[in-house]
Amino acid sequence: MALLDIRNLAVRFGATEAVRGVSLQLEEGEVLGLVGESGSGKSATALAILGLLGPSAQVQGQILLRRARTEGQNEAAATGSAVTDLLRVPAAALRRLRGREIAMIFQEPMTALNPVMSIGRQVAEGAEAHFPSWTGRESKRRALAALEAVAIPEASRRYGDYPHQFSGGQLQRVLIAMALINRPRLLIADEPTTALDVTVQAQVLELLKDLQQRHGLAMLFISHDLAVVGEVASRVAVMRSGQVVETGSTSRLLTNPEHPYTRSLLAAVPTLRTDRSRPLAMVGAGPSAS
Repeated sequence: MALLDIRNLAVRFGATEAVRGVSLQLEEGEVLGLVGESGSGKSATALAILGLLGPSAQVQGQILLRRARTEGQNEAAATGSAVTDLLRVPAAALRRLRGREIAMIFQEPMTALNPVMSIGRQVAEGAEAHFPSWTGRESKRRALAALEAVAIPEASRRYGDYPHQFSGGQLQRVLIAMALINRPRLLIADEPTTALDVTVQAQVLELLKDLQQRHGLAMLFISHDLAVVGEVASRVAVMRSGQVVETGSTSRLLTNPEHPYTRSLLAAVPTLRTDRSRPLAMVGAGPSAS
């Protein structure tokens, strides 16, 4: 089976249905783009995978994760028992999976990071939570290696610096280091370039592509921008009003979209050929999904 298999996922907040019957599969080492306008259910889907929606959310369906075999475990023992439904595991077991097998890059580094804790300690903390036997020296060594891997300049000197002493692009790199320090098998990137200018955005995308290929990560890349997703994903799922309305290879979907909503998303992105005397296409124009 796929590394991640989401089946008929539904998320409701009171009377509001944020996600409706979403089914997605993500293979080992694959990058799947999840796109749609704000409020389409992308982030709610991601947070449901990690069990971070909070007590007010009602979640139904299945989120199946194919677990890594532990050392010495044979194929027969791995069959069946290696698949975990993340919606039905105890909270303590889910905490052991978060940050170890599944990690997430959040979209707002200034709110995702603790302003009164040094960035080095914040990166090391994620490792210590899963490997409590590591000494302070070992966790610092690994945190420095993670910061260097995401190209933080002079990482050893800046280990004790605080978030306000870094630029937005550097803070996004710190979040990537925090997510990857434990070498997870699945990385969820929730609009990791939204608050960045286009130059820094391109640098972060190149970094993510390089790390994904180097470590063989599976990645769910969430964005409202099809052009950005086209840079990193081999396959794309388009969400509208809590539903997946179209799925396909990136090349096919960008050149020959089938759903009216996908076509309107593409038409709403300005290019050098756009007629500036005319308004851009309205996202969501055309027939609704049926």
